[in-house]
Amino acid sequence: MDNKQVTEKNSTFMQDNGRRVYKEGIYTGKGTITVLALAGIWSVSALTSLPGLAVSPISEKLLTVFPTATDLEIQMLTTLPSLLIIPFILFAGFISERIGDIKLLFIGLWLYLISGALYFFCTSMTQLILVSALLGVGSGIIIPLSTSLVSKFFSGERRTRQYGYISALTNITLVVATAVTGYLADIRWRLPFVVYLLPIVSILLVPAIKRSEKNISDDNNEEKSTDTTGTINYRSLIRYMLYYLLITYLVMVVSINLPFLLGKYGYDSGVSGMVTSIFFIAMMLPGFFINRIIAVLRGNILLFSLLLIALGLVDVFFNHSLLFIILGCVAAGIGYGIAQPYIYDVTASLAPPRKSTYALALLMTMNYVAILISPFVVDWIQELVGVKGERFPFALNSVVGFVALLFMLLRRAWKKRK
Repeated sequence: MDNKQVTEKNSTFMQDNGRRVYKEGIYTGKGTITVLALAGIWSVSALTSLPGLAVSPISEKLLTVFPTATDLEIQMLTTLPSLLIIPFILFAGFISERIGDIKLLFIGLWLYLISGALYFFCTSMTQLILVSALLGVGSGIIIPLSTSLVSKFFSGERRTRQYGYISALTNITLVVATAVTGYLADIRWRLPFVVYLLPIVSILLVPAIKRSEKNISDDNNEEKSTDTTGTINYRSLIRYMLYYLLITYLVMVVSINLPFLLGKYGYDSGVSGMVTSIFFIAMMLPGFFINRIIAVLRGNILLFSLLLIALGLVDVFFNHSLLFIILGCVAAGIGYGIAQPYIYDVTASLAPPRKSTYALALLMTMNYVAILISPFVVDWIQELVGVKGERFPFALNSVVGFVALLFMLLRRAWKKRK
C-alpha cells in the first residue's frame, strides 16, 4: 500500500470516527452526551467571564455621552453586576435542587440575553445601571450551573478534563472579548454591548443538553462515590473555599495594579494590555493538560500552585525589566490555571450529585468576593502601614502568598506527626 492509499485510508477512518462520535455521543463515565450538548455546556462557561467587560473600554466615552454622570455611576456599571452575582450564585445553588439545573439555566440565560439587548435602548445612566443589575442577576444564576453541569454529566478523569477545558475556555473568552470590545468601542460606544448577546447561542443549545440528560445516570457512574452521608462535606469545602478566595485575591493584583506599575516604568497602555493578555493565556494553558499535571504533582498540586503564584508576584516586584515582569505574570497565571480546575473537580466530589450545584455555588462566590475586596484590602493596608507606590501591592500579595504556603506546609507536617 503506497503513501497515498495510507493517507486516504486514515482520512476515511477519521471522518467515519468523527461521524460516529457525532451520532452516538461522547462517553462521559455516566453515559453519553452529544457533541451539541457538550458545545452548549462550553458556551455557558464562556459567558461567565463577560459581565462588566463591555464597560471598561467605554468608561471615558460615557462621561461625554452623559455629561451629568458621576464617576460613582460609571463605577457602578462595572461593580454592580459583581455585587449582585454573589447573592444570585447562592440563590441558584439553593433552588437548583428544587426546580432542576436545566430549567434554571434557561431562566438565567434569558435574563442575561434580555439585559444584553436592553443596553442598546438605554438613553440615560440610570437605565444603564438598572440593566447592569439585571445582567448581574442573570450571570449569577448561570455561573454555578456552568460548573455543575460538568459534574452532572461527567465523572472521574473525564470530569477533571472537562473542568480543565472550561477553565481554559473561560480565560480564552476573556482575552478575545477584551480585544473585541476595545476595537468596537473605537467605532461606537454601544457596540461593545454586543458581547452580552452571546447567550443566544447557549439558549439554542439548551434543548441538546436536556435531551442528553436521559442518557446520563449516576447508577452507571464508573467513579465510586466517596459520599456516605448524602450531605456536603462542609469541613473540606470550607478549606477549598478559603484557598480559592486566597489565590484569586493574590492574582487580582496583576489585573488591577499591573497597568499602573508598567506606566511608572514608562510603558504605554498597549504594552500593559499585551502583558495582561499573556497572563490570561498562561492561566488558560494548564487546563488542556490538567490530568497529566495532577498525575505528576499528586498531593502537592495546591502547594505547587500557591508557590508559583507567590514566586511570580515577587518576581514582578523585584524586576524592572519587561521580560522578567512577563515571566512573573506567566508563573502566577500558570499557578492559578492549575489550581482552578482542580478545585472545581474536588468540590464536585465533596457533595452528592443532587447537591453539587449548591457546593459549587458556595465555592464560586469566593471568586467574586475576592474580586470585590482585592482593591480595598490593598488600599487599607497601604494606609495602615503608610507605604505608597505601584510596587507595594505586588510585595504585599507575595508575602501573603508565602505566609499561606508556610502555614499549609506546617499544617501538613503536623497532620503527619499525628
